[in-house]
Amino acid sequence: MADKFYITTPLYYVNASPHIGHSYTNIAADTLTRYMREKIGKENVWFLTGTDEHGQKIKKAAEAAGLKPQEFADKTVLQFRELWEKLNISYNDFIRTTEERHIRVVQRALELLHGKEDIYEGKYEGWYCLPCETFWLESQIEAQSCPDCKRPVEKISETNYFFRLSAYQQWLLEYISKNPGFIRPQERYNEVFSFLKFNKLDDLCISRPRERMDWGIPLPFAPEYVTYVWFDALLNYISAVGHFDKDNRYISKWWPADLHLIGKDILRQHAVYWPIMLKALEIDLPRTIFAHGWWMAGEDKMSKSKGNVVNPLEMVNKFGIDTYRYFLLRDVPFGSDGNFSEAAIVKRFNADLANDLGNLVYRTLTMIEKYFQGVIPAGPLVYDEKAKDIEAAMAVVPETLNKALAPEADFNFSLALEEAWKLINIANKYVEERKPWNLFKENKIDELKAFIRLLVEVIRKSCDNISAFMPETAKSIKEQIGGSKIKKGNPLFPRIE
Repeated sequence: MADKFYITTPLYYVNASPHIGHSYTNIAADTLTRYMREKIGKENVWFLTGTDEHGQKIKKAAEAAGLKPQEFADKTVLQFRELWEKLNISYNDFIRTTEERHIRVVQRALELLHGKEDIYEGKYEGWYCLPCETFWLESQIEAQSCPDCKRPVEKISETNYFFRLSAYQQWLLEYISKNPGFIRPQERYNEVFSFLKFNKLDDLCISRPRERMDWGIPLPFAPEYVTYVWFDALLNYISAVGHFDKDNRYISKWWPADLHLIGKDILRQHAVYWPIMLKALEIDLPRTIFAHGWWMAGEDKMSKSKGNVVNPLEMVNKFGIDTYRYFLLRDVPFGSDGNFSEAAIVKRFNADLANDLGNLVYRTLTMIEKYFQGVIPAGPLVYDEKAKDIEAAMAVVPETLNKALAPEADFNFSLALEEAWKLINIANKYVEERKPWNLFKENKIDELKAFIRLLVEVIRKSCDNISAFMPETAKSIKEQIGGSKIKKGNPLFPRIE
């Protein structure tokens, strides 16, 4: 078992409000964090999230809002913090790239790489996409448009500083070959492997002249330049949890990261630039980089320009925190694209949450109230054959969850929840088969007591099984059925008609 678990999300760019994609990554990270805290102890788990606040897009968005870049960033950061609070995201640390601790590590890394001649001055001539803040070769663009966002690119010629990505291409290719679990899922591994095998890496332009763009971290050896936003932002994963000592060694109790969670659109930066930056700095590589899929609206990727973006706060206000969390984690295997619709949420809500979990808890509490005046009956657990099957099912769920949430299974939240629900469904079926109302009528009170105790045990175990996924629901169940006397509340999930 791991003795520590360090998990990160990407830094979210503060040029606009948070959307469903941001919430998906953080809910997944939070679920794994809560799960690992239960498994190896709170003190051994560290969950980092934060915001990316430099670059041209921020400067432009700030100008459009009539604010200075820092003022604009400060304002937008609040929206992310408020959303994480609303979604019950239990991060340990929130880093901003405008913080002194981050700037210090970025500038030290730049000095070290410049000293090794892994950063050099050179002339750049080519095409630049402002929205993506990316340089492109002539061969990569089509009809003077960016290959990623399809918006127009502009021709730029200027002196800049470059990081020698190309010098490490063969090393990275060999590393990925020897470590097939480094990039997950398999489809993303194949994508990076093919890219490295069949394309020649260009050195990365890691600076912008201040006269053109002054919102960024100055290069310590050339203060008339600022650091390219992607080079700056990636270093957050080490700047938040460690520092360089006087001998230029990176020191951290948490590094290497056990898991970088990202969206698939930023795979190249994380699976190509980042490992090479770490190698050049003589720092260990993260254990796993996992790129999850997108939430689509029909056939389209959600985007502000298409007007099909889902606001997470609206969904939470409409359906509740845990319903939103459950839907995102249950509806598609992690790593695949999913289709988002309110109709799909309602379907999951009524079937899984109202009919299955909510029904089991409410009917059990009602029976305890009706037959035993709200006191959970005590006594030995006497089981029939069916009850023994349920007890066996209870015993295996923790292990099946463990397997489903392992890196080797691609952190399959959907499968884990499916396994947890099998136990809930078996218990509901047992109620129908055992007909406790008949036991009461026939005065078979000992059998009825054993039956109720078993249901209580199933609910308590199920509560443990789902607590990382649906913390508020687990808390509510514990409050209602945690002691010897129940505190029955309203149904957890009243059906949506």
